[in-house]
Parts: sequence; structure tokens; C-alpha cells
Amino acid sequence: MEKYEDILTKLSAFPSWSPTNESAVLEPFTYITSNPGKEIRSQLIDAFNLWLDVPAQKLAVISRLVNMLHAASLLVDDIEDDSQLRRGQPVAHKIYGVPQTINTANYVFFLAYQELFALRSQDPSESGMGGRGLGLDAIVNEELLSLHRGQGLELLWRDSLRCPTEEEYISMVNNTQWPVLLQSYTKNKGFAEDLTEGKFSFPVVHSIHADTSNRQVLNVLQKRPATPTLKNHTIEYLRRHTKSFEYTHKVLESLERQTREEIRRLGGNTKLEAIMDLLSVPKEEDS
Repeated sequence: MEKYEDILTKLSAFPSWSPTNESAVLEPFTYITSNPGKEIRSQLIDAFNLWLDVPAQKLAVISRLVNMLHAASLLVDDIEDDSQLRRGQPVAHKIYGVPQTINTANYVFFLAYQELFALRSQDPSESGMGGRGLGLDAIVNEELLSLHRGQGLELLWRDSLRCPTEEEYISMVNNTQWPVLLQSYTKNKGFAEDLTEGKFSFPVVHSIHADTSNRQVLNVLQKRPATPTLKNHTIEYLRRHTKSFEYTHKVLESLERQTREEIRRLGGNTKLEAIMDLLSVPKEEDS
């Protein structure tokens, strides 16, 4: 019973937290970050810094913060979509379970705010942006709100089987992140996994609105197929009947052209241009 003597003093002391506990709580996060993707965000930060010239110490904190927020959002996103693969590997919640993965993702969000405080402490003027705009806390908070608003709409459309308009879809994506609108899923996510997840991707949105008299695509999304047969049928329908892949590629070409023009207008940026080359989607060959 001696351990409970003077309990008020013990309770008022700052709680202890060991590195072993920290490592255990962060396991799902450590797992997903051990298998990095293309690191586009880090490349973008490096590219924009050709213009902004942020000091190296601050840039390291910004990169770390962005990667933490991104990885945490992926942990949650994979749960909400009931995904099986992420970057070609089993998703974290299939290994660590849903409860632990959710807790880890939430924990990392708060760790990211600690990084934000560290960035602000390097230069106290950063908290108010020199009077020129929102403080760092408010900027990050606003972006996180936008992320969850966009994700919430995507889940609403999926679960209520309501196809958004193109305008609604683009607005949602602007609140979350720009995905690749046209891609091969087999390498990193699994074949046409968006169909299995029942998600309204851009080609699917176009296809449904292109022929509202035909409900094939909506019905397939409702079934959430896991086998190739329905997926192949739907892909061919999008390719041949509604020409949705062709339309999507034209949209991508327009976006790429406008982006490259803006880079040139701002004085050019070799690193951003290299990222554009990497993200450029070649046109499907006729077969």
C-alpha cells in the first residue's frame, strides 16, 4: 500500500511516458511510413522553396508536419474505405486492428501540432504571420477542417449512392487532395479498387451523367465487386460507351497545360516542372 501514500503529490506530477510506450502507440504510423509512396509532397515543398527560400531548419519541420498529417489521414481513409492494400502492402488496420489504428491516427494529428508549436517557437513572429494574415495554427486548422469536409461528402455520396455532379466532385477534391483521375490500380492498390469501395471517382461521375438512362455503373457500385468480372465490364463500359477515360484525359491535359503556364508566368521552376513530368498521364492507346 506504500505506493498509494501521498497520492495527491503523485497525481499532480507530470505523467510519465516511456519511449517504449511511444513506440507501441505509434506502430500503425511507423508501419505506413516505412513504405513511402512517391513522396510528391516532399518534392513539392522542395520545389516551392526555390521561390520561398525558407531556412533549412524550418523547412525540415514543415516537411515533417505535412508528412505526419498526410500519413494520419491515410490511416483513417483506409478504414473508411475498407481498403485492403496501400502502396502494395496490407493496410495498417488489417494488421493492428481498427481501434488501435484510429487512436494512432488521432495521436499523430496532435503530434503534428507539437511540430507546429516547435516551428512557431523558432520565430515568435510566425504565430501572427507578421500581421499579414492568419496565424500558423489557424491555417493548419482550416486545412484540416477542409480535409474532413471533403472526406465527409465523399462518404455521404458513397453510402447514399448519390452521384455528385462534376462541379461537386471537383469542389470535394479541392477540399481533400487532387487524386490521379486516371490510373492503373493493379500495382499499388489492387485492381479497380475504387469500384470495390463504391467510390465515385471522376471517370465514374462522368459516365453516370453521360447516360442517365443506363444505371449499370450505379448498380455495380452498389454491389462493390471484389472479383474482376464486373470490374472489367464496367471499365469497358466507361471506355467504349461513355468515353469517360477519354474525357478524363482531356480534363487532365487542360489542367496540366494551365499549371505549366502558371509556373512559367511565375518565372519558371525546374523542380515543379519535373514533378509535372512525373505526374503527366499518357493518353490511352486504342485497342
